[in-house]
Amino acid sequence: MEIFRVKQDIPFMKYSRLAAVISIIIFIISASSLSIKGLNFGIDFTGGTIMEVSYPEGINVQDIRDTLVSINLKDSQVQNFGTETDVLIRLPIKEGQSIADLSEKVSAALKLDNNSMEVRRVESVGAQVGEELYTNGALAILFVCLGIVLYLAMRFEWRFAIAAIMANMHDVIIILGFFSLFQWEFNLTVLAAVLAVLGYSVNESVVVFDRVRENFRKSSMRNLSTSDIINNAITRTMSRTIMTHLSTQTVVVSMLIFGGEILHNFALALTIGILFGIYSSIMVGCPIAMWLGTSRKDLARNVAEDTKKSTE
Repeated sequence: MEIFRVKQDIPFMKYSRLAAVISIIIFIISASSLSIKGLNFGIDFTGGTIMEVSYPEGINVQDIRDTLVSINLKDSQVQNFGTETDVLIRLPIKEGQSIADLSEKVSAALKLDNNSMEVRRVESVGAQVGEELYTNGALAILFVCLGIVLYLAMRFEWRFAIAAIMANMHDVIIILGFFSLFQWEFNLTVLAAVLAVLGYSVNESVVVFDRVRENFRKSSMRNLSTSDIINNAITRTMSRTIMTHLSTQTVVVSMLIFGGEILHNFALALTIGILFGIYSSIMVGCPIAMWLGTSRKDLARNVAEDTKKSTE
């Protein structure tokens, strides 16, 4: 069922050069921010202490932040955890202070403001563990990219594999660029969102590339240029693209608005990734495949050979 059916082919490839300029500018800004400012790594990667505290009644997290600032812990992060009465406090590593001393210092300061406060749990992430998580996260992204290249190379051919991985890396760099530029916290949940975006983006690329391959095999399109064939493929998948991304983005934006502090950066990364995933699959992946010289002889099998094989 096509709710958003487009009857006339949209000339996407006509604007491929403009899209390339826009992508290059955004890519340069993102890469520059990553090299100059870097990422604002969370405790998951840098190490630190996590405290979960509970109050009998709802508490204003800003009051807790002010208390931590007063004891020289202004780099701490405070957020509600599940309910308004439960609070999660992330404390950075402090030289010369053990985890026990740091947690006792925080607990004593908070109890001065509200004696009914209760410490539920205290966990620590060492600097070495954080470094291992950082390394494993980078390896996870690398292996996902290699798997995508191999999959697309086997399913289609090397031009589409290169185009898809460049489109996916375009999305990853832009997500990281946003987090670097605005210094949003980058933690394990954001890394999970980046990996999810990689899979989501390649799925969109596969749908479009599969329709391009089908178009090359159609005898009715033998006289069309490569750009016209790609335009037709993208236009024919527009209804599916709109429905899929609209429903997915609705869920992600709901998490962004109502999910609270814990899900905020995760949903934020997904929101950015999905929006640019749509754009890159159409205006980055397809133009690159076309510029690499994708043609009928690369994707279309000889009709006579197919007929011969089917009769054998």
